[in-house]
Amino acid sequence: MPAARESLLDAAYTALGRRPWAAVRMVDVAAVAGVSRQTLYNEFGSKEGLARALVRREADAYLAGVERALVSRPEPRERLAAAAEWTTSAARGNALVRAMLTGCWGERLPSPTLSAVPSSSSVPAQRRADGPLPSPGDFVALVRDRAVASLAASGGPRSEAAELARACELAVRLGVSCVLAPAGEGDTAGLVRDALATVRSVV
Repeated sequence: MPAARESLLDAAYTALGRRPWAAVRMVDVAAVAGVSRQTLYNEFGSKEGLARALVRREADAYLAGVERALVSRPEPRERLAAAAEWTTSAARGNALVRAMLTGCWGERLPSPTLSAVPSSSSVPAQRRADGPLPSPGDFVALVRDRAVASLAASGGPRSEAAELARACELAVRLGVSCVLAPAGEGDTAGLVRDALATVRSVV
């Protein structure tokens, strides 16, 4: 029941915006989603399962945004700047994305175990969130690899693969650093452009 699942995740996300995760009640999430509490438990197994699924969804949405940013401009340097700018804006607007990128979960947020967890849930495997969740270092690697693939596939720079990966990682890490210490609206892209200007042969 994908529609009910999304409604439940939406309800959980809304509830998290209003109160700490510890105060979010499963019965309230189910009521807002318009389903029974049993449906909620059938779908996620537990509150921890709901938290993991919510974090996984927000991680996937963040990465989808990265991929959109990487095809939003014609020039490689501008594409990396757009991805870094997306990183800071996504983290600014979503506490879960910020926590995932920085590892700073805080008391208001769920703090799911990043490693895989055993499950006896009857929920189909493709809909469970039992697998490992990305750490901040994983996100750097995931975004870097997406950037490298995007730039290489579009006929971008023909530099050595290691140099391209290094330039992409530099852009990603600058974006994440601006999450931790904001550079001001729009300034993240400028920092990335300036930094990448020193590696002109790559991007």
